[in-house]
Amino acid sequence: MKALTIPGKLEFLPSVAEYVLQAATIAGLDYKTSYRLRLAVDEIATNIIIHGYHDQKTTGTIKMFAEVDDEYLTIYLEDDGTNYDPSEALPPDNIQGPAEERQVGGLGIFLALWGVDQFHYKQMHCGNCSTFKVNRKRRYRRSMTTAPARTHGDMQQAR
Repeated sequence: MKALTIPGKLEFLPSVAEYVLQAATIAGLDYKTSYRLRLAVDEIATNIIIHGYHDQKTTGTIKMFAEVDDEYLTIYLEDDGTNYDPSEALPPDNIQGPAEERQVGGLGIFLALWGVDQFHYKQMHCGNCSTFKVNRKRRYRRSMTTAPARTHGDMQQAR
């Protein structure tokens, strides 16, 4: 697929979702896998816009591109915002408890990492690259209580 570059503004997030769903269709992903991938990419793109650009009082872009091979659909997000590795985020505490008892923050990243087979982060000389991989052939069931594996570099999520 051809790359997509959008301004780092919230009003352009629908373009992110559309791009991911087009790539998922090309890759032949089922509905649930497509939805989880869209949610994951949307969450990280939202964080880039809010925390990497808006909170820093700066502007920038997000570049997306997709690759499909026999085994995986891979989505790449590149930005020049503040360096941040989402895989270092602590999982939300008390995820099974009532919402009013949970600490604010962290749930979106938890869901993003939970929803893909692999997530990789790389700090580049001029920004960040987040990579999302979903297996095109296998489908998994995982409990929401199973936290995704988080490490630097190549991070394969335990399934």
